[in-house]
Amino acid sequence: MDYPMNEDDLLSSRVLIIDDQPANLRLLEDLLTREGLTHVVSTTNAQKALDLYAAFDPDLIILDLMMPELDGYAVLEQLKRRGDPYDYRPVLVVTADATMEARRRALSLGAKDFLTKPFDTIEAMLRVWNLLETRALYRRLQVLSPGESLAPIRFQSRPLAEGSISRRLEGTETDSDHK
Repeated sequence: MDYPMNEDDLLSSRVLIIDDQPANLRLLEDLLTREGLTHVVSTTNAQKALDLYAAFDPDLIILDLMMPELDGYAVLEQLKRRGDPYDYRPVLVVTADATMEARRRALSLGAKDFLTKPFDTIEAMLRVWNLLETRALYRRLQVLSPGESLAPIRFQSRPLAEGSISRRLEGTETDSDHK
């Protein structure tokens, strides 16, 4: 049985954008709609974003880190607590904070990709398409295997990776150990 994915699968994806700067929201909204995405919702209020997440059920979240009151890290923590641990719900962090600490912290809290501002619009859209395609494939896998849990597929290697990462952070393992 073949279930081909078509462009409509991706264009009908729901995207939630969270950024405290209205100009950034307009830029991202325009970029996504120009590319054909029709279900784009955005907010400057990170607290409201958590309610929107539940109501809108986005396929992708584009999130700024540096926001007043509730920053992007806190949003990631809330999303992790509220979401289904076996669901693949990608978050693309788009932020002006280009530090390695910001990248590591966001990725460790569940972000799937990271882009620094100012960004190249072509690169940004390629990342969006990649994340939406992965989300669509994950959902397709759930439909094709309804009785099976995808948890073992998704989490089997995570403890190994976390152990290696912890050892590197502690200085007991180096990047050269992996070459």
